[in-house]
Amino acid sequence: MRIGIIGGSGYVGGELLRLLLFHPQAELTTVVSRKHAGEFIFGVHPNLRGITNLKFVPLDFQQIKENCDLVFGALPHGASVNVVPNLLEAGLKVIDMSADFRLKNPADYPKWYGWEHARPEFLKDAVYGLPELHREELKNANLIACAGCMATASILGLGPLVSANAIEKDTVVIDAKIGSSGAGSKPSPATHHAEKFGGVRPYKPVGHRHIAEIEQELNLVTNQPITVSFSAHTVNMVRGILASIHVFLKKPLTGKDVWKILRSYYKNEPFIRFVRYQKGLYRFPDSKVVLGTNFCDIGFELDPHNNRLVILCAIDNLMKGASGQGVQCFNTALGIDEKTGLENIGFHPV
Repeated sequence: MRIGIIGGSGYVGGELLRLLLFHPQAELTTVVSRKHAGEFIFGVHPNLRGITNLKFVPLDFQQIKENCDLVFGALPHGASVNVVPNLLEAGLKVIDMSADFRLKNPADYPKWYGWEHARPEFLKDAVYGLPELHREELKNANLIACAGCMATASILGLGPLVSANAIEKDTVVIDAKIGSSGAGSKPSPATHHAEKFGGVRPYKPVGHRHIAEIEQELNLVTNQPITVSFSAHTVNMVRGILASIHVFLKKPLTGKDVWKILRSYYKNEPFIRFVRYQKGLYRFPDSKVVLGTNFCDIGFELDPHNNRLVILCAIDNLMKGASGQGVQCFNTALGIDEKTGLENIGFHPV
């Protein structure tokens, strides 16, 4: 398919380029950046030097319509809503990486994002871009709204236990830690090296906007409403997420019981790996291990002292949390092997 990327100069856009340039079913024709129009892509993404001589171009809907079959949107939250409808109305398929079409209820946007949704009529047909939950719907989707990064780690970690009705639904606590690339490529005082280096900074202890999609998606796999408590921290690494999820069991479970729940829920999933060893450094999921990959590593530990289960989930926020997930959705929509273009493994050590 002829592919366009709008917002190709950011970190998510760069990862999409890295993946799609080698994808056997993708021909990159158009990469849009208002700020860098006319410049070589490798000037912004130096890892692509010698790989492509494409240049960034300004946004031109007519050119996109003539040269593309599908467009990836990698614009900031609140910007895609002004662009995606034009692409859909031109007959193009869209995979959007922003939050602008993830939530089904228009009233959730003022609550969690602080703005009224300008095109709420598109929300009902948008398919939430998490293949492990919406594989069949993705196959016929014209608009795919890729899941948020920390939402992905949280939903994948909680999904099996929620579906099995094994946990209390009103005492779910998620502590997520994310690398600095999660803030995007535009610098700010919060991402300035002198202010950030060496610290662990809680930046959204309550009210994080990913709560909306976590609850939305988990409520699809249970008959009892679930309420999530979520806290986010930025830590001293460039990329990666580790979600430590604390839940309380309805009845005591053994390790074997938990394994059975996890394995039956994620049977044959190509990017879910289970990590729980008795020795060595990497006994539990570690964000360092999944860097550059589309894997989601899930592990757990039982706490018999208070009937608590700790679920640990590690992903690369720019891969399974964004661009890798977008390509997995692309593969699913095409009806090809979901691993296409995503079979690389990470580095060790990093």
